Amino acid sequence: MQAPHLVYFADPMCSWCWGFSPVISEIAQRHGDALPIRLVLGGLRPWTQQPMDAGERADVRSHWEHVHEASGQPFDFAFFDRPRFVYDTEPASRAVVVLRRRGMQTALAALQRIQHAFYAQNQDVTDAGTLAALAAGLGVDAAEFRAEFASEQAMQETRADFAIAQQAGVRGFPTLIAGDGRDGRYALITHGFQPAARILPALDRWQGSISGTAADAAGQSCALP
Repeated sequence: MQAPHLVYFADPMCSWCWGFSPVISEIAQRHGDALPIRLVLGGLRPWTQQPMDAGERADVRSHWEHVHEASGQPFDFAFFDRPRFVYDTEPASRAVVVLRRRGMQTALAALQRIQHAFYAQNQDVTDAGTLAALAAGLGVDAAEFRAEFASEQAMQETRADFAIAQQAGVRGFPTLIAGDGRDGRYALITHGFQPAARILPALDRWQGSISGTAADAAGQSCALP
C-alpha cells in the first residue's frame, strides 16, 4: 500500500484474537478509510490431525478463561464437552481468505462472525457446512462459497498468508503493525492482546510521528514481505 495502513495478523480460532475483536472494530470505526486494515491469516494450528487430549483441553480452557477475564468477550464453555475435537485452524482461515476476495471489509466481518460462532455459540468452524452457512449470513451464496472453499487455489492462498506471517517474524496472535506506505518498513503496534485504551493512543503516537520516527512510537520496527 502507498498510504498509511495497518496489517492485522490473526487467526479465527485464536482466543486472544477473539478478545481483540472489539479493539479492531473500534480502530476501524475511529479511522475508517483513512487508516485501512489489511488482514493476514497467521496460521495458529493449521492441519492439526489429532483430537485434543485432556491436557490440551485444560490448557485451552485456561486461555479462554483468561481472555474472558481480560476482554469481557463471551465464551460457551460447552465446547469442552465435545468428544474428540480436532483443533485444526486451517479451514476457518481458508474461509476468511475466500471471503476476503469480496473485499477487506468483508474479510474483517467474516473473521468476527466466525469467531463469534466458535467462541460464543459453540459452532464447529472446522466444518465446511458450518462455514458455508456463516458465509451465507454475510450475503455470499453458500454453493458458490463451497466451490471456492474446496478449490486448490483457496488452499494455496491460505498457505501464502501463513508464509507471509512467518516471513515477517510473527509468532503469535493478535499482532498489529502499521506502515506509512513509503519505504516498506512497519512499526509494531502490539504483539498480543491489549485493550483499546492502550492501542488507540499508540496509534495516535505513530500517526503523529510518521514523518520519520514511526518506529519509535511503537518501540520496534519490522519489514513485511
